[in-house]
Amino acid sequence: MSGLLLVVSGPSGVGKTTMVHEVIRRLGGEFSVSATTRARTERERNDVDYHFVDQATFQQYIDEDRFIEVAQVFGRNWYGTLEAPVVEALREGKLIVLDIDVQGAKNVKLRMPHAFTVFILPPDEPTLLKRLHARGREDETAIERRFLEAKTEIEFAHTSGVYDAMVVNDDLEVAIDQLTDLVRARFNPAPMSPPLA
Repeated sequence: MSGLLLVVSGPSGVGKTTMVHEVIRRLGGEFSVSATTRARTERERNDVDYHFVDQATFQQYIDEDRFIEVAQVFGRNWYGTLEAPVVEALREGKLIVLDIDVQGAKNVKLRMPHAFTVFILPPDEPTLLKRLHARGREDETAIERRFLEAKTEIEFAHTSGVYDAMVVNDDLEVAIDQLTDLVRARFNPAPMSPPLA
């Protein structure tokens, strides 16, 4: 397989989504499309944003061991990464990106050890707390909960051995460059064949 499966994790507010989108733009990658049991919104397209499936189908996929990682979010909806489309894309030499939590990354690494796993770190805890407040999305209780989760995730990232590399997002542009360079060093897409004369 000449493609690369890139797995990126990091706490809420660390800027990983922005970073991942820019790496995809620069290197021509694409997000893996997850399966989910949650309802589709009007703006979302099936098999583009998510593979929307019912609970019974999702459970069948679990029973058939079709996922490389699976998680239930907030005790309600299920999300999972189907293995077959990822393997197919890797065979085609593509850069496939997963933006998932630490538990998901651990499961992917167990199933696909050649995946390249990167954890995005804040420069320090006060900066992360400031960024969580600056998002303006949640009340103080929710922010405090996310901050405690972040500390647990960071501890896991440092001690678990799941991550191949870590990037500190102190300056966003510098962090994007670092992540891009790390991925580029491992992802060498096959050159396009010249047209036959």
